[in-house]
Amino acid sequence: MKKSVAIAGNSGPKVRSDCEIVLEIGSGGGIIIELISKVKVLYGESIKNLVAEIFDFFGIKHAVVKINDSGALPFVIAARLESAVKQLIKTDLDYLPGFLKENSYSTTRDRFRFSRLYLPGNTPGLMINAGLHSADGIILDLEDSVAPEKKDEARILVRNALRQINFCGAERMVRINQGERGLEDLHFVIPHNVNLVLLPKCESSEYIKQVENEIEGIKSKLNLKDHVFLMPIIESALGIENSFEIARGSENIVAVAIGLEDYTADLGVSRTAEGKESFYARTRLVVAAKAAGIQPIDSVFSDVTDMEALKQNVLVSKSLGFEGMGCIHPRQIPIIKQGFAPDGNEIEKSKKIILAFEAAKLKGLGVVALGSKMIDPPVVARAQKIIDLAVRLDLLSSDWMNEIPPVEK
Repeated sequence: MKKSVAIAGNSGPKVRSDCEIVLEIGSGGGIIIELISKVKVLYGESIKNLVAEIFDFFGIKHAVVKINDSGALPFVIAARLESAVKQLIKTDLDYLPGFLKENSYSTTRDRFRFSRLYLPGNTPGLMINAGLHSADGIILDLEDSVAPEKKDEARILVRNALRQINFCGAERMVRINQGERGLEDLHFVIPHNVNLVLLPKCESSEYIKQVENEIEGIKSKLNLKDHVFLMPIIESALGIENSFEIARGSENIVAVAIGLEDYTADLGVSRTAEGKESFYARTRLVVAAKAAGIQPIDSVFSDVTDMEALKQNVLVSKSLGFEGMGCIHPRQIPIIKQGFAPDGNEIEKSKKIILAFEAAKLKGLGVVALGSKMIDPPVVARAQKIIDLAVRLDLLSSDWMNEIPPVEK
């Protein structure tokens, strides 16, 4: 039976920066707009003008729309109204808000991904200022954080958010759904300069190939040139056993992450702070990622109130070889970023190794020594990686070798 009334968006005492829209499309009476809003005096006319513009865009002449507004920005109102319209009529039209020029950047394969902040894809109040928190990546989530009945409207909201929210240089990420729904999600995010797509509950490389083919088809159709990187998330025992295959599933994969909540559920055990139950999975994933030449990324830490426990978790994660982790609250970001960045002792030790290596080269020596210890090539390579990262993070001058007094060299 065809729907006669559509509802989109959210309302309630705790809802902010959103709106709920109830729409009925009729055959007469023109456009009737009923607006409830605390900002009606200031923005009532502009909201009504936007609604009228969207109805005109979709060719709707007669409708009754009720808007319960809690401070929604125009791109949110537009997403909610478009979602309601598409519940009632079949159309291929998309009402796209303008694209912020500040978001017209691409990212690189080797950029650091210490922290990535998950944001529910159907909750605009959490998205709007997310770029100010200085996460390395911002994830607009279409999967677990969105209720099944809200997934279609979340796609439209995420699409508009990619165009209208200033990410402040953070890597622009979207976690899609699984299976066919995930492939459909790509059509809502790839055209709008998403930098990286996360693939949840990945268990083999087959789905990665499907995703890659879908992305390439969209890019070819729209003549898009920027890379779209991939980050599979492994969340099951089968996925862990296939982690190396997954890590090498595409040249566009730059990182692979582990999701410990689903992994421990798959094992039938509880997740603990000590993490003994996930030690094998985490180390297996790190080895697979390193062997494939990509970044291993650890799971989120779910207790957002215990900062000391988070700090210890980050230190353990780094010691296992992880190069970043997810976070579910902005207050976790500084601790995670500081924990994964090289500390002063690491930088100083690496500087000494590089200087010893350079001195040995100048003397034509094939063996490098630092004090009484011999230094082999892998140690030098690791030291150089730490130095490079410290330079990129502005923890060390790029000209640091020339700033050292000759006596210290």
